[in-house]
This record gives sequence, structure tokens and C-alpha cells, in this order.
Amino acid sequence: MFLLPPLLLYLVWIIAPTFATFWLSLTNWDGVSTPGYVGLSNFERLFSIDRTFREALVNNVRWLAIFITVPTTMGLGLALIFNTEMKGGRFYKVSFYSPLVLSFAVIGLVWAWLYNPRLGLINALLGSLGVPDLPGWLGDRELAIWCVIAAAVWRQVGYVMILYLAGLKNIDPSLVEAAIVDGADRWNLFRRVVLPLLAPVTTVVIVISIIDSLRAFDLVAIMTRGGQSTQVLANFMYMEAFNNYRMGYAGAIAVVLFGISMVFIGFYLSRIVKDELEY
Repeated sequence: MFLLPPLLLYLVWIIAPTFATFWLSLTNWDGVSTPGYVGLSNFERLFSIDRTFREALVNNVRWLAIFITVPTTMGLGLALIFNTEMKGGRFYKVSFYSPLVLSFAVIGLVWAWLYNPRLGLINALLGSLGVPDLPGWLGDRELAIWCVIAAAVWRQVGYVMILYLAGLKNIDPSLVEAAIVDGADRWNLFRRVVLPLLAPVTTVVIVISIIDSLRAFDLVAIMTRGGQSTQVLANFMYMEAFNNYRMGYAGAIAVVLFGISMVFIGFYLSRIVKDELEY
């Protein structure tokens, strides 16, 4: 009986809207009139005609590749540095973690100011160094998506650092000491002892990074509104639903995004179940 209220809420807020979205993806609903069943035509249009969808999918893949590699590597490196006793260690940890407490809206506005071609800090620094042709950053179709991803990476690094710091604190010191006694140098100690023991944390970091990259929306909406070839699936879905009033088409985009997410979530859940069965 105690579980009934949360289960009902979960059914109403999560399960029912999910199935409703699947149904809407098969219709031409505009948000007002009666939905008409159109079969798989929304998906056919997505994968055969819609160039914006392909652009958004490619940008999500770029976002995914950067998020798995850059914040993970930098966060691990910072965690290894700050896991040792050092002067001002707490200040540096808070400094790297602080972007995480900022909302995406604030981060987007701050970085948009930094990228401003005439008044931004980045071009001011480049100009003081004598760089002749200053880039337009968010106004450049080749650079804009990377500029948005860079802002997201800035926020993500501190989060990954905290996760790895927690993992490093849980490593049994006797294993590290035994490896040192056996003559392991710093590199082999990291590669053969520390990194394998951090494998569960790495799995969590990668899955979180994948999910965060697939649900990227806020920074794109604030910094470019999907322009300059920066469209991503979540923002494209929002634009189709609430700007173009094509709820059925937006539902198809949501289903595609759901399917991609479920691949990685399924892998993560299978890993968790496997670990629990081993114990």
C-alpha cells in the first residue's frame, strides 16, 4: 500500500506520457485538431527527407563523442591531482565544481558574452595578441556547434571530477601499497591497479555523459536557438512541437531519441544486474 501512491504518480507522469508519445508519433496531430493516423510516414520523412534531422543527429553524435572523451579524461586527471594532499586543494576542488551549481541558462548567457565577436573576452584576448582575423564564434557555422559543446564541457568536468574523487577514496589503500612494494612505478600503478578499480565509476560516468549529451537542449536554445548548424534532437523536437505545431512529427523525433537512449540505458542496467548477481 505504501508503494501505491508513488507507483500511481510514476504511471501518470512517466509511463502514460511515454505511450502517448509513441501514439502521437503515428499521427499528424497539430495540437488542436483531432489526430489523424498516418502510420510510419513521420519516420519515413525523418530518415529520407529531413536534412535538419540529419544535422541534429550528427551534432548529437559529435556532442556524444566529445562528452565521453574530454570531460572524462580531464575529470579523471583532476581527481588524481586533488586526491593528494596539497595546499589550497579544497579551493581548487570548489572552483572546478562550481560551474555545476549554475543553471544551463546562466552558463549559456555567460559563454555567449565570452563569444561575442566585438565585446567578448575571448576576441579581446586574441586581439591583444595580434591575431588579425578574429573568429565570429557563434556566428560561424563551422565553429558554432563546437563553441556550444565547449560550454557544456566546462560544466561537466567538475561533475566527473567529483565522481572520480569519490571512487578514489573507496580504493583499498592496501592494494596500492602492495603494488608499490612489488615495484610498480606511477604509470603501471595507475594503469594496472587504480584504473581497473575505477571501472564501476567509469561506467557510471560514461552512461551519465551519454544521457547528458543526448538530452542536450538548454545551451543550444539559449546560445543559438538551433541556428548556425547547431541543431540537436531535443531542440529540434521542441521547435517542431511548439513553434511549428507538428506534435506528431515531434513525437517521432522523441521516439528516435528514446530509442537511442534506451540502447545505452539497457547496457548500463544489464551491467548493474550482472554485478549484483556476482555478489
